[in-house]
Amino acid sequence: MSTLRGMFITGTDTSVGKTIVTSALAAALRAEGLNAGVWKPVQSGGLLGSGATDAERLLQSTGICERPEAVAPFTFEAPLTPMVAAKQAGVTLSLKEIIAAGEPLIGRYQALLIEGAGGVAVPLTDDALVIDLISMLHIPVLIVARSGLGTINHTLLTISFLQQRGIPIVGIIMNNGECVDALDDPSVVTNTELIEQYSGGLKVLGHFPYLYNEANDKTNTEMLIHSVRRTIQLGPIRQALSLQGGDDHPLDEKRT
Repeated sequence: MSTLRGMFITGTDTSVGKTIVTSALAAALRAEGLNAGVWKPVQSGGLLGSGATDAERLLQSTGICERPEAVAPFTFEAPLTPMVAAKQAGVTLSLKEIIAAGEPLIGRYQALLIEGAGGVAVPLTDDALVIDLISMLHIPVLIVARSGLGTINHTLLTISFLQQRGIPIVGIIMNNGECVDALDDPSVVTNTELIEQYSGGLKVLGHFPYLYNEANDKTNTEMLIHSVRRTIQLGPIRQALSLQGGDDHPLDEKRT
């Protein structure tokens, strides 16, 4: 495999906001001058061409000029875990094939933001989970978690599993994707502090805000960039990418 400079974005569950957060981070880094790409190694729950798949949303939101089938080489229609959805489509996945399908992207971009499927314990193949793919890629992980009630348990379990495998964690982003309001869910106020306390010092890098409109044009891409700059600490993300080597780039000199 070519040398990969990048970061894997995983969730504590499905539908926690990985796609919107990945899009926003990629757009913000690209706005700073980094030639960042996106990769969705495996996706299920729809077919390319619908405009609703994660890969298509990633491209629409970031303005990256790339073919959807290059960003998501393995796409399956059934709304099932990738391994089962692939089998229903007559495909048997292997980690070697999944990684090989991403080689062209690795060669075209300075860094890749790689969006996983669900969480780290989601089955990808007959004998491998998402965490096994992360291990083979040798890149750090950013965790996207819900802001509301229940997130402490899901987040700490995700952190523990990654740490058991020795995978570096850049930090956690809490996503207010369902317009979580502290008045409706008082746990939002304390969840960040408790996750940091019980995770052994891992940092929550911010709360990504609820956005009322899907980001699918230039105006909304700019909205994503503004939202990241306003709510997320980009410094640790820039540092994680710069520590992986590759071309020198002035990202570390930018303001967080």
